[in-house]
Amino acid sequence: MLKRLLAYVFLVFVVVGGTSSIAYFKNYFAELDQIQVGNFTSVSEAATTTGETGKRWVDSEEVRSEANKGFSVSGTKGLKPAAGQKSSANWPRFNGANRDNISKETGLLKKWPKGGPKLLWTAKGLGAGYSGVAVVDGVVYSMSNKGSSEVVMALDAGNGTKIWSTPYAAASKPSVGDGPRSTPTVDGNNVYGLGANGDLVALEAKSGKLLWHKNILQEYKGENIAWGICESVLIDGDKIVCTPGSPTATVVALKKQTGQEIWTCLSPQKDVPGYASINVTEATGKRQYVVFTGNGTIGVSANDGKFLWREDSANNGTANCSSPLVVDNYVFSASNYGKGGALVELSQNSDGVEAKLVYATNDMKSHHGDMVIKDGLIFGSNDPGILMCLDLKTGKIKWQNRSVGKGSMTYADGALYLRSENGPIALVAATGEGYIELGQFDQPDRSTQQAWTHPVVAEGKLFIRDQDLLMCYDLKAR
Repeated sequence: MLKRLLAYVFLVFVVVGGTSSIAYFKNYFAELDQIQVGNFTSVSEAATTTGETGKRWVDSEEVRSEANKGFSVSGTKGLKPAAGQKSSANWPRFNGANRDNISKETGLLKKWPKGGPKLLWTAKGLGAGYSGVAVVDGVVYSMSNKGSSEVVMALDAGNGTKIWSTPYAAASKPSVGDGPRSTPTVDGNNVYGLGANGDLVALEAKSGKLLWHKNILQEYKGENIAWGICESVLIDGDKIVCTPGSPTATVVALKKQTGQEIWTCLSPQKDVPGYASINVTEATGKRQYVVFTGNGTIGVSANDGKFLWREDSANNGTANCSSPLVVDNYVFSASNYGKGGALVELSQNSDGVEAKLVYATNDMKSHHGDMVIKDGLIFGSNDPGILMCLDLKTGKIKWQNRSVGKGSMTYADGALYLRSENGPIALVAATGEGYIELGQFDQPDRSTQQAWTHPVVAEGKLFIRDQDLLMCYDLKAR
């Protein structure tokens, strides 16, 4: 229908305007070919509305130029490009390859020297946003506001130089800070991103070429949440899974190659979105997605989207931010605002899957820094900023320490990497025997925003993003 209408308009313009109209439409259709057109994306849907001006965002040479300006990098003397170098310790998505917040890296420094590990390079000009990084085969991927657009970008992990930066939607300006919050997900030859206003895109990982685009809030008639969409999408086989949290679809699975719908799940409670990212488990022998929505923790069948179970003990009613963790037949969810965490055991019954509360605890009020489960222990930042170590099966405290204060964390090679929201970064032994600090340093060139982007350990390096800056540290023991 769209093509037929454009054909009629084309004929009218040719009759009235002659050859100049032909040239205009030739350029127009060339641009149109760059946008995936199907039953979900059209020229108008590829444009989104900005919150401040109400203007329509349209891809153009101007916005592409904005997206690629202002990048610089320092400290690269003697550093070689790494893009394309295969790695066995990639970090392809938020919370890592297994969504457990555990890096596969080994052979790292067991203690840090005074002042911290060596700073290899600092990239500047990334733009505004809390988006984290995915690191795959020598390339770092992230998201930002650049100029009038949200962008997905790729940098060389070896020396920090920009490879590409692709605009895809209007710049987002949600409360408590501009720009995307989600981390890109890399899968095979493609990279996927979800912007703060609900714009979901697929791009070629090598070139940044836009493959398809849709807005999940527009598509499923949902409303954005107070601080903007933070979820980092899950790729599972041929599916891309995310949470519109609308009156028609709580969770959706789409074909990762095209963005076309596979199934939708509407929970009985019609859950709204939370700020956490989906996890996946094979508990009870049934592959299912664990989703910490704005109303509680739910289970959804990976095969057909059937709603399986719910348990709301960790729900705080304001903002559920830390992503759920799964181990064996257990799910651990936690939130702040005075609530805390809950361990749930999943089992099979005649109706499908039963979720039984094992315990609830006020000793793991994890806000948005996520947690780690390792060797039967749960590590996390308990509001207002106390590092906790709990026994997973009982919830009993093993030890606690104020450390660097409230913040985020990840795990690699026997240690926790802590990042305070005020800037300091620490290395702490991941043990139940007590708090053992192995090093600490202050991040240089701190922005005025709180340091909410999570640290990432991949390819022998520590990546620290602070809004416009991305710093890369050498972690390898020599």
